[in-house]
Amino acid sequence: MADRAEVVFVDGVRTPFGRAGEKGMYWNTRADDLVVKAMIGLLERNPSVPGERIDDVAIAATTQTGDQGLTLGRTAALLSGLPKSVPGFAIDRMCAGAMTAVTTMGAAIGFGAYDLAIAGGVEHMGRHPMGSGVDPNPRFLAERLVSEDALVMGATAERIHDRFPSYTKERSDRFALRSQQKVAAAYAAEKIQPDLVPVAIRSDAGWGLATRDEGPRPETTLEGLATLKTPFRPFGRITAGNASGLNDGASACLLASGKAARELGLTVKMKLVSFAFAGVEPEVMGLGPVPSTEKALRKAGLSITDIGLFELNEAFAVQVISFLDHFGIDDDDPRVNEYGGAIAIGHPLASSGVRLMNQLARQFSEHPEVRYGLTAMCIGLGQGGTVIWENPHFNRKAK
Repeated sequence: MADRAEVVFVDGVRTPFGRAGEKGMYWNTRADDLVVKAMIGLLERNPSVPGERIDDVAIAATTQTGDQGLTLGRTAALLSGLPKSVPGFAIDRMCAGAMTAVTTMGAAIGFGAYDLAIAGGVEHMGRHPMGSGVDPNPRFLAERLVSEDALVMGATAERIHDRFPSYTKERSDRFALRSQQKVAAAYAAEKIQPDLVPVAIRSDAGWGLATRDEGPRPETTLEGLATLKTPFRPFGRITAGNASGLNDGASACLLASGKAARELGLTVKMKLVSFAFAGVEPEVMGLGPVPSTEKALRKAGLSITDIGLFELNEAFAVQVISFLDHFGIDDDDPRVNEYGGAIAIGHPLASSGVRLMNQLARQFSEHPEVRYGLTAMCIGLGQGGTVIWENPHFNRKAK
């Protein structure tokens, strides 16, 4: 068998992320329409890609029901105007849905089965709250396979604080404040807007256009964060201020073999180096990116010191802190989440993986001195996922 094909990230987009619930901007918008909007925006940005050449469409959702059900990849392909010859499927790895869609499509390209593929995710947490409609097997508790709070993500984050006393609430709040500040600075510098696809929205006030994320709170202060309630336990450390919110949004990206990208004259934003997923105790699911990153680095023959940029999903501030602490990285290291993260932007579960990739790709273009970067996230039920990317703009002389 021939060596694996080169796998490249051509382009990625997302909708602005909205706040979930009746007051959120997407309350009257269907989930499938969100991801279709992202896919249409992606295809319009890449007009040299013939629709019939797309080999597959993988779209993730955590709660696959209603307007997030019905084999999303196939329905989104049909609704976005791709030829009926283009297949598609749905995928679920909770928070890492879009990340898994990317690695699955990337693996198919690397194997030589595909030349071009679309991968993405959507989550409408307003219409489909996490865990709605699920029926966990009674053996989980009866046989003590997991603790009762293992399915409550906030409770698992509190357990990380318990396990590592040096991860104080103040430390989490400081990290959260910096995330808000970095997102505000990134918006002011027009770093985030280029990859957003506007979405028409309808409310009691009439029709409007969603052009930016609804979640950021640039007015956040440490004093304000200190006063927030701790909903997961009395006198806890997890608050609405140092955790990602409940959000609606979608993302999509175009992956290609290096050969197909050259043939079609496509710009390459990143090259896939390696990826890995790993399991940990569900009760401390936030620790998952540590073993997945170690595994991905080992597969790539790299060490953590080779990584020049990190895009880490901020499900909870303490979760990112646990990753940084393990690898000996400062909380405020400039290589980490340069444009801020999910604490400010939001985390519509299955769509977030491609948001991380979009931000890393844009940072690669601004940092030719950096050769490798990674995207990583924790995953419900005790998992972590990591993807290592190479910067096509790398220039040794730029250091």
